[in-house]
Amino acid sequence: VLPREQMIRFVVAPDPQLGLVPDVAGTLPGRGIWVTAQRHAVETAIARKAFARAARAPVLIDPGLADRVEAALLRRLIDWLGLARRAGAAIAGFEKTNIAYTRGTLVLVVEAVDASRGGSERMAGPEIPRATVLTRDELAYVFARDTLVHVGIVDASWAKRIAAEAKRLAGFRRPFSPT
Repeated sequence: VLPREQMIRFVVAPDPQLGLVPDVAGTLPGRGIWVTAQRHAVETAIARKAFARAARAPVLIDPGLADRVEAALLRRLIDWLGLARRAGAAIAGFEKTNIAYTRGTLVLVVEAVDASRGGSERMAGPEIPRATVLTRDELAYVFARDTLVHVGIVDASWAKRIAAEAKRLAGFRRPFSPT
């Protein structure tokens, strides 16, 4: 029993060929099957046939279900960051984020998981929460740049939503290893 922000909802599709569908937005019709937003929790539920028990019927489950959930959560976080950018609640780059911090308007720092630690530690103090789950390329995609390491969120309601989505995605991401 956890808050909705810490869980993933699944529904059984009406077409048996589609099987179990991840509902990361929580809006699909049907009876929901809720699982903790962690890769291992979904894999354990698959192994123990918990989805079929919860649905009270046999359920077709894609072997790559956890990867599909991760991709859907990634798309959702990128969409939320894009909306925040268009709403003026997200700023891109080290300098702009640092200026927002010195002015006291910075609420959340979204930084690339493959960022160097030196620059990140100089920017904002420990009182500013950080979401470190996206890569440089994923952050750059949102802001249509070649590369991007830091994004600052300057609105509390946007920061709350983005932090919650980043936390759900972090539960599915494998530890980053530089190539």
